[in-house]
Amino acid sequence: MKSYYKNWRFMARPKAEKPRSAITHVRLTEDERGELLSACKEHGFSNISEYIRFLHRTNTDRGQLAGTPQAAPRQYDNPELFQRTKYGRMMLGDSLGLLHGMLQPNSVDLIMTSPPFGLVRKKSYGNEDAHQYLNWFRPFAKGFHRVLKDSGSLVIDIGGAWIPGSPTRSLYHFELLVMLCKEYGFHLCLEHFWWNPAKLPSPAEWVNVRRVRVKDAVNCVWWLAKTPWPKANNRKVLAPYSDAMHALLRNGYKAKLRPSGHDISEKFGRNNGGAVPPNLLAIAHTESNSRYQEYCRSNDLPIHPARFPSALPEYFVRMVTDPGDVVVDPFGGSCVTGEVCEAMRREWICCESKEEYLRGAMGRFVGVPVARRNGNGGGEPYKIQPPCALPIDETKVKTVGDGGKLRPAYLRASQATAD
Repeated sequence: MKSYYKNWRFMARPKAEKPRSAITHVRLTEDERGELLSACKEHGFSNISEYIRFLHRTNTDRGQLAGTPQAAPRQYDNPELFQRTKYGRMMLGDSLGLLHGMLQPNSVDLIMTSPPFGLVRKKSYGNEDAHQYLNWFRPFAKGFHRVLKDSGSLVIDIGGAWIPGSPTRSLYHFELLVMLCKEYGFHLCLEHFWWNPAKLPSPAEWVNVRRVRVKDAVNCVWWLAKTPWPKANNRKVLAPYSDAMHALLRNGYKAKLRPSGHDISEKFGRNNGGAVPPNLLAIAHTESNSRYQEYCRSNDLPIHPARFPSALPEYFVRMVTDPGDVVVDPFGGSCVTGEVCEAMRREWICCESKEEYLRGAMGRFVGVPVARRNGNGGGEPYKIQPPCALPIDETKVKTVGDGGKLRPAYLRASQATAD
């Protein structure tokens, strides 16, 4: 590895912060209080106190409080080197220490990660509550901006959440995107959507029981950068041409202006070796007998429950980096990002706070790195069957009048019988 690490020795984190025992009363008009509550909600805070503390920290960090001393930067514990490979490092511990101290500023070409989602039901891998998610994420956002090169990219795979007891969605992942752009100066290069064709219908209560929603099968993937011009090349991620495009290339076509206003020029018939892919990434998550899982089973290690498929980081690693570039995954999990980078000759760092997941991740680096799909035609193509394609008798199948507020009568009766 090059000199990406600034310093391995830091002062230890204070054992405990001072207790919040002081109380300050502020008189507000009803309008002022309403405005503060609205601002709290808009920025993801649960109460006015948390919002005021955030404003104080932000203004102090930026030197906007005239006549007040600058707050000392917070010190984070350094993660420890867990394992070294030919191209990468596995780090055990808090990735905030990596982002705010160990890595040099402006030294990383790609941050490719899937942070714990803001779910309302706690998972074994330590997801964050959706309502507190933005406040929890802020020090990571600041660290991302610190270590990323101006030419680099930040890619965040993040799933949505349902509001408890309601067939409606949380906005936390959209609020996160707005926060990263408005508060930390990131630019949205392009939103992607990872469609998992193999995902089971969920949430079952709204999809299978009350029949008022369709299955949630898409994750948002935010591609961001510090400037509007990060390095990238879509020629590195081309998809095979469709049969219709192959026919067009063989038989030619008539250049003309379409009714939509698109000018289909003669250049449209040029064979560029493949099609530019859309921002809908169709990648089935069907891994069941991989080298990683077999290694975990044979060594009695837990299999990480929230892995993304290797094709997802591969797409971005190929498009926005070159061999020898530095890729960091601050929420490393089972080191899928590291496995991809190892095979593609990128220098990489994955940081994970749970040792058992890193011990399982060792299975990804046993023997020769797994060859990527580069140039062999890719994986299986997927298609979405069109909705409304089946006949339906609307005299028998009607919309749910109460929007699913009550469980269907036959399910209420069967539940009462079971009780």
